[in-house]
Amino acid sequence: MPDLLIELRSEEIPARMQRKAAGDLRKSVTDALVDAGLTYEAAREYWTPRRLTLDIRGLTARSKDVREEIKGPSTKAPEQALAGFMRKAGLTDISEAHVHSDPKKGDFYVAHISRPGRDAEEIIADIMPGIIRGFSWPKSMRWGAASMPKGLSFAGIEGKGPEALRWVRPLQSIICTFGPETEEPVVIRFAIDGLAASNTTSGHRFHAPDSFTVRRFDDYVDKLERAKVVLDAGRRKEIILADAQNLAFASGLELVEDEALLDEVSGLVEWPVVLMGEFEEDFLAIPDDIIRLTIKTNQKCFVLRKPGGGLSNRFILVANIEASDGGREIALGNAKVVRARLSDALYFWTTDQANLPDLAGLEDSAKNFGLDLAKPLDQRMAKLDHLGVTFHAKLGTQGKRVSRIAKLAEELAPVVGADPALARRAALLAKADLTTEVVGEFPELQGVMGRIYAGLQGEDASVGRAAEEHYKPQGPSDQVPTDPVSIAVALADKLDTLVGFWAIDEKPTGSKDPYALRRAALGVIRILVENGVVLSLTNILTLSWILILLNERSEEAKAIESYMSAIEPLRLDPSVKFERMKVFAAGLPRTRRNPHSSDALPDLLSFFHDRLKVYLRDQGARHDLIDAVITPESDDLLDITRRVAALGAFLDTEDGRNLLAGAKRAANILAAEEKKGTRVAEAVDPALFELDAERNLFNAVTHSVSAATQAIENEDYASAMVALADLRAPVDVFFEAVLVNAEDEAIRANRLALLAMIREATGAVADFSKISG
Repeated sequence: MPDLLIELRSEEIPARMQRKAAGDLRKSVTDALVDAGLTYEAAREYWTPRRLTLDIRGLTARSKDVREEIKGPSTKAPEQALAGFMRKAGLTDISEAHVHSDPKKGDFYVAHISRPGRDAEEIIADIMPGIIRGFSWPKSMRWGAASMPKGLSFAGIEGKGPEALRWVRPLQSIICTFGPETEEPVVIRFAIDGLAASNTTSGHRFHAPDSFTVRRFDDYVDKLERAKVVLDAGRRKEIILADAQNLAFASGLELVEDEALLDEVSGLVEWPVVLMGEFEEDFLAIPDDIIRLTIKTNQKCFVLRKPGGGLSNRFILVANIEASDGGREIALGNAKVVRARLSDALYFWTTDQANLPDLAGLEDSAKNFGLDLAKPLDQRMAKLDHLGVTFHAKLGTQGKRVSRIAKLAEELAPVVGADPALARRAALLAKADLTTEVVGEFPELQGVMGRIYAGLQGEDASVGRAAEEHYKPQGPSDQVPTDPVSIAVALADKLDTLVGFWAIDEKPTGSKDPYALRRAALGVIRILVENGVVLSLTNILTLSWILILLNERSEEAKAIESYMSAIEPLRLDPSVKFERMKVFAAGLPRTRRNPHSSDALPDLLSFFHDRLKVYLRDQGARHDLIDAVITPESDDLLDITRRVAALGAFLDTEDGRNLLAGAKRAANILAAEEKKGTRVAEAVDPALFELDAERNLFNAVTHSVSAATQAIENEDYASAMVALADLRAPVDVFFEAVLVNAEDEAIRANRLALLAMIREATGAVADFSKISG
């Protein structure tokens, strides 16, 4: 079968965009091919800084002929209905339709549609311009003559203004070849803004800039390799890692591996050349983390360490060219930049050590937060509060925010298995490094400096870790914190942010999310799910809102403050305390800032549900199973995840599939009868059973409900599914042997009540009516 090769070559694509763009290209092309009636055996995407490539194997050469019937209205239907039918079927006159007869419905029109198949070349030429022109990039640009205003022309190219092609960087060439291995592939011809598809590309920008022709994928990869381009990003990573390790070993050093940096660097080069640079040993007086992050962030270089521990004054860089001098000048140039940044870091590090905050005026802040002004990091936190640095105009200062986070972390600590005192201490110090000179110059070091300073003043190791890790995860590939204290502070930080911006109605809209609230919600989800934390979001969101409301000098704030003081000494179980707070908050006067009157918290919970759906889909869960499990009141995200996993495993079995069919049938019958107003008995009366199938189903449902309820209470959803599986056979027999809509009203109502028991039994785990299949 024929293979399809596509390459889109452009100027350098930012490394962070390459992987997703290649995946989007594969999905867009394969979806369009399938929609057009073609099938394929395999598809794989590749990317380099200058090209996105797609290799599709075993693509059918032609789509199948299509024959279908479109049922239309009655022959007596009004003209408006007939006109709509003709538009839908693509008919020019009603005489082109056929008349069919039905004993009950009478005569009606049917359109017999016949569409011949199309050659794959024709389909590909049709879909590719639209895919390229409509390709979605985080940022894109227009260029060239076609980007001129409409009405102007240059070199035979008409200006298209805003309608010109937009791409992340100027698109330079397109390869599109198609054909079987045994024949010469053909070039599929199409053009976009004067750029025509061909079988021609070029290699490395400096080593092999001349163009060359390719045939199919294997030939393409081989010629690119000879033109100094390694197409496979995974292979580029392997080359970089192996060469870096070998170069370090030859110098008696060890590579400090960094997977995220390796991913990024592999997206910056097409022909990786690994070199070693060096800086003065005097800079090793700076803490290792500062050196590593400075070199990583500014120069995308790897650091080396000595076998006995501690960083070396050498580093690894990756060039995109084989220089004639062996890379000596490249290494020297990188070292020059590294030296300049480390000079800045050394200056700010020593400045922070020498110039601690003036203690005058910090006494009140120290008293409010319980800080020890003999400790440098405590002084930094007191200064942050004393300066009144604004977090947000409507949400108060950083000092007030830290106070809220500390309270939240303290309340969350028992839930996540942390010491409340350590959680509070960690939250109080987590933002203190924001006032240091180092973080002011190197923002990427926030958190890291908090950990370093916490260690220097003898804090518990968990407090230092939380100062660094409470910002995590900062993206879908970032690790989540696992230390209980870090978990408590990270959750408190993110929940305060989310509730705060919901309270002032600054929610994400469309693609706009200036405060990264989607990332914060996903962070909460990942922390809870990946650490197995059972938490009622409704309770903790309510507490977070109460703490935000306390910022206002209002009657509500005074009432809350009094209530909080009253329940604080009671040493209640956290869930009981949260529940009391929730009930109290619900009874507050209705104000602009009260989420219980404006539905802010339910809306935020719904936002969490939406982000959880995205997270679970990325994990491979079916969207219909997620919809079946989540309800508007679901607030235990770990519980939702476990239910979805158990439901998916259950429906992969024959018992699960058959029970699903029976449950959906029961639900459909009930829904239809309830819509008609048919009476359904409030409870099943065994005395009205006429058949053994009814009795057997009633007994099975009663037993299964009891077993499933017990399993659900124990959060053992796999056992709950096993209990429900016992319903499969009696449900099947019931629908084969029993007529639900019996003539006797009492018997019919009793049988419908039996169906309601089936719906209730399966509904304890999920809404089976939302599951496809």
